[in-house]
Amino acid sequence: MNAEEIVQRARDAGVRLVTFAYCDNSGIIRGKATHISGLERRLNSGIGVTTAMQAMGDMDRLQVVDGMGPVGEFRMVPDLDTFTMLPYAPTRAFVIADMMTMDRKPWPACPRDFLKRMLAQGEGMGLTFQAAMEPEWYLARRDGDVFVPMDESLDNSTLGATYSQEVIDAMVQALEAQGLQIEQYHTEVGHGQQELSITHAGALRAADNHLIYRETVRNVAWQHGWLASFAPKPFPDQAGNGCHIHLSAWDANGERNLFYDANNDLELSGLAYHFIGGIMEHLPGLTLLTSPSMNSYRRISPGSWSTAYICYGPDNREAAVRIPSRFWGSEMASTNLEFRPADSSSNPYIALGGIIAAGLDGVRRQLAPPEGLLIDTDPARLNVDDLAARGIKRLPATLLEAIQELEADRTLTDAMGPLLANSYLTVRRSDWELFSQHDADFEIRHHFYKY
Repeated sequence: MNAEEIVQRARDAGVRLVTFAYCDNSGIIRGKATHISGLERRLNSGIGVTTAMQAMGDMDRLQVVDGMGPVGEFRMVPDLDTFTMLPYAPTRAFVIADMMTMDRKPWPACPRDFLKRMLAQGEGMGLTFQAAMEPEWYLARRDGDVFVPMDESLDNSTLGATYSQEVIDAMVQALEAQGLQIEQYHTEVGHGQQELSITHAGALRAADNHLIYRETVRNVAWQHGWLASFAPKPFPDQAGNGCHIHLSAWDANGERNLFYDANNDLELSGLAYHFIGGIMEHLPGLTLLTSPSMNSYRRISPGSWSTAYICYGPDNREAAVRIPSRFWGSEMASTNLEFRPADSSSNPYIALGGIIAAGLDGVRRQLAPPEGLLIDTDPARLNVDDLAARGIKRLPATLLEAIQELEADRTLTDAMGPLLANSYLTVRRSDWELFSQHDADFEIRHHFYKY
């Protein structure tokens, strides 16, 4: 649809406010809304935002970053293909925006443009990427100063599905109304923990869908009297919330999955192994792009099904990269790589862009993942000597370690560009400085609401 058609559709539906949204360096979804009376003009000219917003850390503490302060602004210019009317808020609509400079060029600090640039590099190498985000989240209520999960049911429990049926059914209906196709639903191992997955899409659209998904889940939950938290570890004594990222590479026509080779033991192509090789090479720094909050490192720990080691393996849910088993009868189409050390405190454009940047570096350099990193057991069960013999190293155990690893990874920071990389690292370091001065209760309380 063009701008005129969108305006007419919104008017016919009774929409009064349209939110122009983006995801910032802290993984927070932010935006401004325009009234329907100015929608057509805003769809063409965008909405101005101070550049300082990309230098905001947790608790909205503005950081000192060159080019991001009280002087200057970027323009939120909407991607009309992402326009959706909100079924849970009938007088409102939502559209995802790119960050543009005042001379109509992509702002170098725009996360969505970072992903676009990585996808363009892939296309230059004959690769188009399909992706899917697989988020987990909790339903809870606030009781005084504590959060109480919806129930105490078990993993994949039909009883747990009964408790959450009303709100989950409303979420499914709302997601479907916005064009997001549901794949599967089940309760997770944590009390009140849910997993509702949607189908894959082109990588840019998959990242857009994740923003729409997060907004929908949180809004529908709120309307039913619940808080939905995507925080990596909202309950210290319960399972963490991951956001596993599934990725596959296809030819330019989208007809052939280039990660698939029927003649290989794991049914992976040489291209797929090189892509894995790049991820293994850059995983220490990449972790800051995919698990970027202080709370993330309560989730990433050995033996917790969240992965804590640099390794990969077939259907190994304790490996950083899992090679999922294929669907019978569609082996080629269902071949993909699952990146597991990721959560929804990440900006999905930065997370996906970073994974693709790492993988493409492996393809360019023909990197083969070291033989010892292929593992068919839980690496946490291996002793120190066995891990060392295989070359399996620990992922960063703290936010500070992850910051230092990304700072040292020139491939990833060069791919991001100096303004995005510098602002991102500055924001993440400010988060470390803030939360390292407080206890776990402070950290969990302030992450619970944000994600």
